[in-house]
Amino acid sequence: MSSEQSSVNSETIEQTKQQIRSLVSEISQLSKSDIGPEEYYASFLQRVVSALAAVGGAVWLLAEGRRLQLAYQINLSQALLDSSSDDSSRHLRLLNHIINTDQGQLVPPMSGAGDEEAGGNPTTSLLVLSPLNSDGKVEGIIEVFQRADSPPATQRGYLRFLDQMSELAGEWLKTQKLRQFSDKTSLWAQADHFSRLIHESLDLRETAYSVANEGRRLIGCDRVSVAVKKGRKCYVEAVSGQDTLENRSNIVAALGHLSTKVVATGEPLWYEGSTEDLPPQIEHAIEDYVEESYAKSISVLPVRRPQTSDETANPHSEHTPQGEVIGALIIEQIESELPRNIVAPRLDLVYEHSARALANSMDHSNLFMMPVWRALGKAAWVVRARTLPKTLAISGLILVAALLLTFVQKDFYLKAKGSLQPSVKQDVFVGEPGTVIAVNFKDQDPVKEGDVLVELRNTDLEVRLEDVRGQRQATQQQLFSARDSQTRQGLNLPEDERIRLAGQVKEFSKRLESLDLQEKLLETKLDSLKIRAPISGQIMLSWDVEESLLNRTVETGQVLMTVADPAGPWELELYMKETRSGHVDNARRETPELPVKYVLATKPGTELDGTVAEVEEITQMHDEEGHTVRIRADITKTDLVDPRPGTTVRGKIKCGGRAIGYTWFHEAWEWVQANILF
Repeated sequence: MSSEQSSVNSETIEQTKQQIRSLVSEISQLSKSDIGPEEYYASFLQRVVSALAAVGGAVWLLAEGRRLQLAYQINLSQALLDSSSDDSSRHLRLLNHIINTDQGQLVPPMSGAGDEEAGGNPTTSLLVLSPLNSDGKVEGIIEVFQRADSPPATQRGYLRFLDQMSELAGEWLKTQKLRQFSDKTSLWAQADHFSRLIHESLDLRETAYSVANEGRRLIGCDRVSVAVKKGRKCYVEAVSGQDTLENRSNIVAALGHLSTKVVATGEPLWYEGSTEDLPPQIEHAIEDYVEESYAKSISVLPVRRPQTSDETANPHSEHTPQGEVIGALIIEQIESELPRNIVAPRLDLVYEHSARALANSMDHSNLFMMPVWRALGKAAWVVRARTLPKTLAISGLILVAALLLTFVQKDFYLKAKGSLQPSVKQDVFVGEPGTVIAVNFKDQDPVKEGDVLVELRNTDLEVRLEDVRGQRQATQQQLFSARDSQTRQGLNLPEDERIRLAGQVKEFSKRLESLDLQEKLLETKLDSLKIRAPISGQIMLSWDVEESLLNRTVETGQVLMTVADPAGPWELELYMKETRSGHVDNARRETPELPVKYVLATKPGTELDGTVAEVEEITQMHDEEGHTVRIRADITKTDLVDPRPGTTVRGKIKCGGRAIGYTWFHEAWEWVQANILF
């Protein structure tokens, strides 16, 4: 029987040892991994407590001021968690004693040294304590709550095991410090690169783009924007990843509006999806911007002008400015979700350098006549020794050219487009509205005055005419009947009956006269539905007008076609832009008949001559040229070979002589006068 129990105990002991070896191996692998502190301490303590079959445990770390801070715990009593209790105070003094002595220790339950500074164990468990060292420096304590009924030898084994596990945790802590040191070194290298780039240029826009693009890389967010304050408003100057900005776009306008509202408060804005605690004006602004940008997190920091060394030395002086707000730095996370504790330190670094770079750039850009000084500075090389002869030669050529452009006279011509037209022509108008039932002539057909060109039909007029004729016939019968009664009965009629018949005769006569006049007027209107040629000549209309006019309703005053006399004289109709017409008017005061040179589109190589005959006093809108003044020019018909009405003409009117420079650049000078000097 005892041999069987011995065999079972041996197997159980071996299984337990195997489990402990497995847990130790896991702790060893865990200490070599690259996991975060919270995950590591939780996994580490759970395995240590499991390997020792303990009641619980805790990991304490030294924070700032050598104050102990709980990193993770298992089954830690509520009395020890309450910082105001006496048990918690005794327990913390015990832990501080272990840190000061840097020695692991077994502390029996409900025990304590005579020295109150050394603290004690207020629990009913055996405390197994081991300091956590890294690079020879105590960083914390690992504490295990063990049962107090184990033999002394076993308790000492607990302490040795915990010391070994503390060494593994110390190695992990050392690795973490090295990694953090490496990250800080990399961060400072990036910060140095960022600082050098944003301070390279004093141009405000270049600086803003450097801050936006390099700041995004340093912070690790999705987008960084820079807004500059001008007056009371902020305007977006640069957005990371974009070479140019469309200031009229909705997203840029919304971002500028949000920056203006935040800068007005002077306080930074941290938006992470909720607008509950924000002022109404900022709440509306950020909702409008998020609707356009879809950002998950937005930080808007008002950029203040850094104080000088004198202002920093006396910050409480009444005359010391508290940092003027010059713009805003906007950081957005659209797809990434970096926590604020990671973004904030990098953002502080970017903010400090950006504030100084932007302030310097704005001071430099706001200097009086800075664009002129910058241009002169860049052009200084032209007066150096090697380039001075070339500079003088080029300057001499420019001076000669300027003198020629100013003092040498040239004929001053003003160009205009127009058309070739017969001088004798008349438009054919619609006299009465109606429907076209016939077009009797085609384009270019000869006609004589009075020929019927187009026939219309107006059923309303026809109905009215028949109605008037019916009324006229009925009135004639009534008049005949009244006169017949008057004649046949004569003097036998009573006095009142004779008066009544005389009145009827007079009334019917007047009505008959009115109906006769209406009939003639309606017949005249019906006759006007036959539209006749106003003059003898030639038809001018589009080739498809006949098809487009047939069965179409036309209105009074509508132009159907034009009749021109190609056998008579011809003229030009030029459409001079109103901006040039003033020169023509001034020239006509000295020379009423200004010379005109023109070319026909059908013969662009032949230049012909004419003279200005008339300039209209009003400005009209032309389909192609805009606001124009129509000018009529007389030409010699014998210069034309087979002329076609409406041929496109390009003409130029001679308006005297002007300096060469003015004839070439007068429109540019007039634009400057109207848009800049006015």
